[in-house]
Amino acid sequence: MASQMLRPRTILSTFATSSQRLTPLVNARWSSHSPLGTTLTTRKPVTINTIQSLYRKNEPITVITAHDFPSAHVADHAGMDIILVGDSLAMVAMGMDDTSEVLLDEMILHCKSVARATKGAFTVGDLPMGSYEISPEQALASAIRVIKEGRVKAIKLEGGKDMAPTIAKITGAGIPVLAHIGLTPQRQNALGGFRVQGKTRSSALRFLEDALAVQEAGAFATVVEAVPAEVAELVTKKLSIPTIGIGAGNGCSGQVLVQVDMLGNFPPGRFLPKFVKKFGNVWEESLRAIEQYKDEVKSRAYPAPEHTYPMTKEAFEDFAKAVKDRE
Repeated sequence: MASQMLRPRTILSTFATSSQRLTPLVNARWSSHSPLGTTLTTRKPVTINTIQSLYRKNEPITVITAHDFPSAHVADHAGMDIILVGDSLAMVAMGMDDTSEVLLDEMILHCKSVARATKGAFTVGDLPMGSYEISPEQALASAIRVIKEGRVKAIKLEGGKDMAPTIAKITGAGIPVLAHIGLTPQRQNALGGFRVQGKTRSSALRFLEDALAVQEAGAFATVVEAVPAEVAELVTKKLSIPTIGIGAGNGCSGQVLVQVDMLGNFPPGRFLPKFVKKFGNVWEESLRAIEQYKDEVKSRAYPAPEHTYPMTKEAFEDFAKAVKDRE
């Protein structure tokens, strides 16, 4: 009987809403350690064709980062078009100083977690520094691992004209590539830090050349980071693939932000780039809840009777008697 009580039990139920769409399946388990699970949805999965359709209709493409199952779970439920497993997870999930520290194996682990949660959005995994710069062959090998082991749908890598042969190698093998031009964080040391790109005529022309090169190499879209809005908008008009802006104005084909940044899931005083807008304050709410939990444990207010499992008075008395008889 005890073993039966501990065995997970799944109850499936569906019912129609006012719009006659089915609700997600409800999972009920005896164990308090049941997985978060994923919910079924009537949303059609986003594909490359979906992204191209949004681009043709001039409908902005929504992109957000995720680094684990919970962050991908909520992003997918929110209806994001693309979920990016960005190498920013080095800082926001692993406590590293910058993106250059994260390893390919670590990126793949996080990609797996995100892929398990994502049923609707198109997933993209970053190639970390050191996994693709040596040669196009090295890059293809890394990309194949991210797709096969990480279970995402596409990869992202940084670089413009210099990375065009690499992008062509990967796309030639049937793997979609999201390019990344403008400010490329993995190359911050060569750029003199996190500096806005394309602010002069010559710099803006180099940015345009990079954009055309990654397009010609077969990238399905490109991230455009830290570029003056006017430059990003003009270059976007010159391309036939979407641009995904971050610190590049609203003239791009879509936008991306790091989820931890836009949720406000960090303590006060942390530096944020100018382009980040806080859409929430997860840190404050999490801190409030955990402090309340601490206080209620200290005062024995938690757990209350409603948080405990019942036992009949007779059964307890029999148990107490058995304990006493052992004395």
